Amino acid sequence: MPLFGGDRDISLFRTMNKELINDIIQTELGYYKFVLQDSETNVYGESENKVYYEPMLIPCLITREDQSWSETDFGPDSTQQMTFAFLRTTLVEKNLVPEVGDIVLYNNDYFEFNSIVENQFFAGKNPDYSMNEDTDNFGVSLSIICKASKSRIEQLKTIPFRSNIYPTTTKVEQTTPANERRQLYS
Repeated sequence: MPLFGGDRDISLFRTMNKELINDIIQTELGYYKFVLQDSETNVYGESENKVYYEPMLIPCLITREDQSWSETDFGPDSTQQMTFAFLRTTLVEKNLVPEVGDIVLYNNDYFEFNSIVENQFFAGKNPDYSMNEDTDNFGVSLSIICKASKSRIEQLKTIPFRSNIYPTTTKVEQTTPANERRQLYS
């Protein structure tokens, strides 16, 4: 039986990673999940008008590469590659599975995923493929790393995320003398 990589160790790492990414780094992006069944395709399986769910805010770590510029007949064009690292537990809580073709909004630019990697295992062990019964409860997948390229999206067609209605927000107003004094204009 292994000494490290058990349930308590995994819980410690999950808690520390979640606190680091959510509370200290605090980098979030808008995640647009691709909807295959609502996107109309042609004979070749290509779609000009892809449909996405409304964005979800997801915390992550981001590695940026430098922008590269090229000159085309239509003028200068910039491209950029980025790597987005998500905590697997965050994605499981939000019931989200990253796939090639999904789009994220970061820093007012859209990036489309072109590769997904899930091979960072705690203690180097993947409990799903254990060869020994003693190591079934040791190790875990910690993160999912997505590489993306800057994408041109003139119009992003979205639908409500896994529901039949758009989310609504209700503004709660309190009328107190302190709030009335803060108003500059009536």
